[in-house]
Amino acid sequence: MSTPNTSLRAVRMGMMMSQDDFARAVRDVGTRAGQPNDANKRLVQRWESGTTTAPRPVYARALEAVTGLPIEALGFSMVPTARVSDDGQGGHDMEERPAGATAPASGGPKRDPRATHSGVWLSRYEYFSSGRDAAFTGLHYVVLLQHGHRLSVRSLPGSSGSPLTMDMELDGHVVTGTWTEQTAPEGYYRGARYHGAIQLLVEPTGRRMRGKWVGFGKEFDINTGPWELVFHDASTARATLDSYNRPPDV
Repeated sequence: MSTPNTSLRAVRMGMMMSQDDFARAVRDVGTRAGQPNDANKRLVQRWESGTTTAPRPVYARALEAVTGLPIEALGFSMVPTARVSDDGQGGHDMEERPAGATAPASGGPKRDPRATHSGVWLSRYEYFSSGRDAAFTGLHYVVLLQHGHRLSVRSLPGSSGSPLTMDMELDGHVVTGTWTEQTAPEGYYRGARYHGAIQLLVEPTGRRMRGKWVGFGKEFDINTGPWELVFHDASTARATLDSYNRPPDV
């Protein structure tokens, strides 16, 4: 059974694009780069369903250009086996698992299939700016998508000028993973890219996650601070995302 690519889906939804819109953007960026491709809605569906696990280089480059993220951050593996097939719609992509990979084990911790954290959350973290000698709060509305124990988080583009991504894993009530933020080009940090680790505890209600982040500062000193995710809406429908595609008013 294919494993859905929740990372790519989260990025697309965070960009407020339908599958048709996303395919069109992939085609357009390829044309502008002089490397045309035949991306279409069916191919996007194959990527997101996990049927195609490693896009051809021409698609990989276009995906990176459209999203601004490396192909590995989009849930793809670029070390595929050699099998290639035609999808019947102009896309010829690697479809097998990465070399050396094994099928997911059928055992492991059991989880209530109804228990999911997918939806819209408010992300709130605090940090200290040594250059301004003051503490600040970073706020984003984010789309969280869960598949099994994997949590993919992407900020809605209108919620902040600094796009935020988080890739985490859930183990009981503990969430552990990484975060990346691309600061706004016109802001104080002049478009600098920051990243680090994060660990959160999920409250019994499942409506709040609290913990700490850690990361390097401008002078490569190690900084840390509180971070929390607060649940707002279980829906990831386009109308819901539109309503949250704005700066948080808290």
